Amino acid sequence: MKIQISEVKIDFINPCEGIVAFASIVINDAICLSSIAIHKKLSSEGYRITYPSKGKFSIYHPINREVGSAIETAVLEKFQEVMSKVYEKNDYTHI
Repeated sequence: MKIQISEVKIDFINPCEGIVAFASIVINDAICLSSIAIHKKLSSEGYRITYPSKGKFSIYHPINREVGSAIETAVLEKFQEVMSKVYEKNDYTHI
């Protein structure tokens, strides 16, 4: 079964401990996964994602690299798209 991510929603937050936003995705028009955190990378430029957990236990996470890569790509592409629109709208060129 091929994974198809049909929807990605980004919700920005006030940055907290490196987290700048949360994402929700719909996979194969069958399941919604939410609370995927988008973090600013500490050691380099860019962003990374993490999945929700409770203490030491994961709520959910990808089982294989193919699915993990598909989710990460979809979330970070949408995040960059939304960020571009924010910068265009607010014209941060003078900063």
